[in-house]
Amino acid sequence: MRLLVVEDYDPVRNAVATALREEGYSVDTAKNGEDGVFQASVNDYDAVVLDVMLPKLDGFGVVQRLRKDGRACPILLLTARDGVDDRVHGLDLGADDYLVKPFAMDELLARVRALVRRRYETRTPVLTVGPLEVDTASHAVKLAGERVELTAREYALLEFLVMRTGRLVTRTQIWEHLYDDLTEVKSNVVDVYIGYLRKKIEPDGVPRLIHTKRGEGYIVAETPP
Repeated sequence: MRLLVVEDYDPVRNAVATALREEGYSVDTAKNGEDGVFQASVNDYDAVVLDVMLPKLDGFGVVQRLRKDGRACPILLLTARDGVDDRVHGLDLGADDYLVKPFAMDELLARVRALVRRRYETRTPVLTVGPLEVDTASHAVKLAGERVELTAREYALLEFLVMRTGRLVTRTQIWEHLYDDLTEVKSNVVDVYIGYLRKKIEPDGVPRLIHTKRGEGYIVAETPP
């Protein structure tokens, strides 16, 4: 999943971005509201973590601009303001959730996971496709009850595909969601990691869970589409 963190205070922005990357997310950052609007206008983010008190354009203004432009990405507002009126105002403008500073990083991570699940209409943290189980809270993966060990990048790819079970996912979509502006990638990296995943979740090729649509992309499904 690819996220955007908009926060002008360097220590907070860096801490949040680092924690999210350690969870396996790809993360872009912005230091002011105008840059945040631009980033969210040119990239398709799975969620935006947005401070309210920002230079150039505050968080409320960012929410307004993004919703007016038709951007439906989930937005988590961060603010030192804990008044009810501010929370109501942000939610009424189109924000999805609100977290008051100072906050526990574990709570922020849990709220981001919940927002991403909500976007892809998955209410439970454990996603299943046939014998495959993906726990989006603990990042544990099991195949027929047996634990499957994945790298952070492999897990991120698997979660991205399973969140879209039954739907075609193009290589471009995978590229855009799994790699942020800090990552240097090669042109065949998506196919390489699909190969890694298949070796781990499709031992001996059975059961086939990742299906290729030649020239288009991939579909995760229990049976061939």
